[in-house]
Amino acid sequence: VQLQASGGGSVQAGDSLRLSCAASGGTFGYYGMGWFRQAPGKAREFVVCIGCLSGSTVYADSVKGRFTISRDNAKNTMYLQMNSLKPEDTADYYCARKKYSGTLYYKDSYENWGQGTLVTVSS
Repeated sequence: VQLQASGGGSVQAGDSLRLSCAASGGTFGYYGMGWFRQAPGKAREFVVCIGCLSGSTVYADSVKGRFTISRDNAKNTMYLQMNSLKPEDTADYYCARKKYSGTLYYKDSYENWGQGTLVTVSS
């Protein structure tokens, strides 16, 4: 399956954006799916995973209460609604499929990485 993230852009602090992750060439309905982000000069970090831990959703503390993940399995699409954006949210955002094994916080536990979509938040 191939994943493609989209929806990034340049916004002001406090604004909202919705990212999409579309799957093609397969289905992700049976898999956990995650979002990671990578700021310039920094390591790729976990943002959120849906269906990765006994079917539940797990958010990084830094985005909890501001970001909401959802998925439409019929459309093979996952979404990340980002509200109250902060300058520190600036990064390339990537979606990926969770492997059957591995800790959900680690990028090595994911596969089928899509190209990132850039989110820039200015103060």
